[in-house]
Amino acid sequence: MSEKPKIVVVGAGAFGTALAAVAAATGNAKVTLLGRRQEAVEECRRTRRNDAFLPGIPLPAGLAFSADTTVLTDADVVLFAMPSQEHRAAARSYGGWIGTDATIVTCAKGMEQATGRLLTDVLDEELPARKIGVLSGPGFAADIAKGLPTAMVIAARDSETATELAETLSSRTFRLYPSADRVGVQLGGALKNVLAIACGIVEGAGLGDSARAALISRGLAEMSRFVVAQGGEADTVRGLSGLGDLVLTATSHQSRNLRFGIALGKDGRATGQGGGELVEGAFAASVAARVALDLGVDMPITEAVAAIIDGRRDVRTALEQLMSRPITQE
Repeated sequence: MSEKPKIVVVGAGAFGTALAAVAAATGNAKVTLLGRRQEAVEECRRTRRNDAFLPGIPLPAGLAFSADTTVLTDADVVLFAMPSQEHRAAARSYGGWIGTDATIVTCAKGMEQATGRLLTDVLDEELPARKIGVLSGPGFAADIAKGLPTAMVIAARDSETATELAETLSSRTFRLYPSADRVGVQLGGALKNVLAIACGIVEGAGLGDSARAALISRGLAEMSRFVVAQGGEADTVRGLSGLGDLVLTATSHQSRNLRFGIALGKDGRATGQGGGELVEGAFAASVAARVALDLGVDMPITEAVAAIIDGRRDVRTALEQLMSRPITQE
């Protein structure tokens, strides 16, 4: 990696903008935020803000904006900050511009709906012979962009690459912990969204904080079984990308997944909630439930959330089925 690395963040939404801002604020790297719409890029450049996604938050002077894909050609690190279901198309669209020595990092929290595959697997397939990493953990875009203290995890196939990425992207307020468990980090990020929807359902249905605590603890056990079945490490689930991210998204109303779940809990069934917002957990629930069934992994909470979202079960029936499961050792 060059002395002052060049970082390109693909995706000018809230999270992509926040990551670009925190990386640029250090002054240790040349950072460009790559957007699709020229007019939106020009507006960000003129105002030094991205009010469409992070209203009122000033962006650092050192952050560059572009809609020109040629900025990818000499990038050392490329962050894919688009939604999970857009990763394969993005890899095909931008892959030809990305140098073979660049490290590509997925920053989305989900699984590919059509195949059930992890996003690093999708990128490995579309961009072979590249270093592929994943960034995940508890961090809301607005908090990151404002410079509020945030800790997340970044994983790669080998510890050396993960450590190098952590050192390149970390700042005084944004601390990244390296990991070599790409599977566990990704599944923690994807499944916590599903469990956050479940916690929202509990809140919307008025079942109380004790029920939420029980759901979080049993949800972590469920998450751990799934991670291990896919070759990840159980300990990862107890870290930032599992427990840490779940606590954040299951308790804060900044979480779109939690708000979506609250709406489900109040209405009793899925009726098109979401208000136009992207709810990654709604995709992940059905994918994870399907993969778990194929692997023979027991995931009753995930399956219940998927059934509610798909309209196969109402909230009351799903909750009654969960509470009537056989009592076994914890």
